[in-house]
Amino acid sequence: MKNFGGRVLFLDRSDINTDEIIPARYLTEISKEALKPHMLEDLKLEGFDPGDPAVRDARVIVTRSNFGCGSSREHAPWVFEVNDINVVIASGFARIFRQNMFNCGMLAIELPEEVIEALFRHRGEARIDIDFGGNNLTVTSGKGSETFPYEISAFDKALVEAGGWVEFADSRY
Repeated sequence: MKNFGGRVLFLDRSDINTDEIIPARYLTEISKEALKPHMLEDLKLEGFDPGDPAVRDARVIVTRSNFGCGSSREHAPWVFEVNDINVVIASGFARIFRQNMFNCGMLAIELPEEVIEALFRHRGEARIDIDFGGNNLTVTSGKGSETFPYEISAFDKALVEAGGWVEFADSRY
């Protein structure tokens, strides 16, 4: 199972689409590694620089609603995976993006908007640690520490534990 948690990248916008996560012009690449330098390079967000070292050091993304909308493609979770981001936390996800995260053995954690607001109050030098077995996450920053419960279905949890859909299917069929 992947390691979950680490430094947080806060993306303070709703409706971030898959073309902003990984631009369509890179979809002809034949390896995940080739996607790596292009993560979020077309994201339109005031003050955001995809080349900032804080982006490279992030392991968790916290964002707003409807994350991963747009075209349905596995490349969006792949570009996060190859950049060691294995957790995205939002108040809502596009259905296909969310399932693609679990299919890749990664976490897409949906939380109520008031909890997302509480996480954003830790913006800056923050980290989130995931207690996968206990279904809790803890955010820690210079402003203190807070713990929040989260829920994922038993099936999605099994996908993550297996390392993704392919590994899950290989172990059962």
